[in-house]
Amino acid sequence: MSSFINRLRRRPSHEYAPIQHMEEHFQSAEIIRDTIIGLSDGLTVPFALAAGLSSLGNSKIVVYGGAAEIVSGSISMALGGYLAARSEMEHYKTERHREEREVEECPQDEEDEIVEILEPYGLDRDTIQPLIDKLKSNPEQFVDFMMKFELGLEMPDPRRSWISALTIGSSYFIGGLIPLTPYVFMDDAKLALWVSVAVTFLTLLIFGYVKSRLVNPKGAVWGAIQTLLIGALAAGASYGIVYLLPDESGQVAQFLS
Repeated sequence: MSSFINRLRRRPSHEYAPIQHMEEHFQSAEIIRDTIIGLSDGLTVPFALAAGLSSLGNSKIVVYGGAAEIVSGSISMALGGYLAARSEMEHYKTERHREEREVEECPQDEEDEIVEILEPYGLDRDTIQPLIDKLKSNPEQFVDFMMKFELGLEMPDPRRSWISALTIGSSYFIGGLIPLTPYVFMDDAKLALWVSVAVTFLTLLIFGYVKSRLVNPKGAVWGAIQTLLIGALAAGASYGIVYLLPDESGQVAQFLS
């Protein structure tokens, strides 16, 4: 025992330093969300369209139609992401102007709202009052506090609209190329369809698994299966619709070939 104590005494003091608590939180959630949106639609919509057009038996029709859809879909998705981010910024600015006016014109009501926010956490008015006094001394921070804790809003990144547009649009474009590629190299649309199915389904499984690992690790396997099922249902529905219209499909194929 004495030898053990002596060894402890000889150990450097830094070895007794407390273990630092390292919090591992998910970062870049917005970019990941936009990537998921773009890739999900990019893998399923062009894949479903290509599967439907493949029933016409002409790979050129699939490539032309698929390419047009990928380009237009990428632009549409990018614009949607941009407008959504701009709307989020405008909403924040509108609510902030309203909150600034309320802090200036109705300070007592705002103080009462702070108490209502914090009382559920076991804090009474007397405990909260020093915080209220501190916030009142800085109206800007007062408004920041009310925006976050009353309305649940935080200032969006000013670059968010362009980043969202580029992320969603490029993700959709990349995702759309995967199911369309086999038709570029194969003249037989039926054979290209099966290759496209295999490649796209494998990609959907991998994508679904990686996506779920990022947002919900415990449900990664089910997330992969769910993503695959959604893509399969979309492709089956599109293929079935075109397949059930043989006369019209034949006329289209003859016109475009």
